[in-house]
Amino acid sequence: MTISFDEIKAELLADPETKREYDALAPEFEFSAELLRARLRAGLSQAELAERMGTSQSAIARLESGQTLPSTKTLLRFAEATGSKIELRLSAA
Repeated sequence: MTISFDEIKAELLADPETKREYDALAPEFEFSAELLRARLRAGLSQAELAERMGTSQSAIARLESGQTLPSTKTLLRFAEATGSKIELRLSAA
């Protein structure tokens, strides 16, 4: 018997505490997903982006996985290397 990822996710998120923790992490995951999208839009591998930024491929992997939050300086270098621009917006909750 095979259970799909969506079925497992739905079962886990049925627990209110698990859902609350999952939702609390959403902004960090969205941030790292946006970095990944920018690199892919630029048509770069992690190694190519790392070379453009003067860093290591493993540093790029950590950024894209959400393991580390980048500094403003790193974000500016990332944006320049991918031909992107940074837009920051804070909305009312």
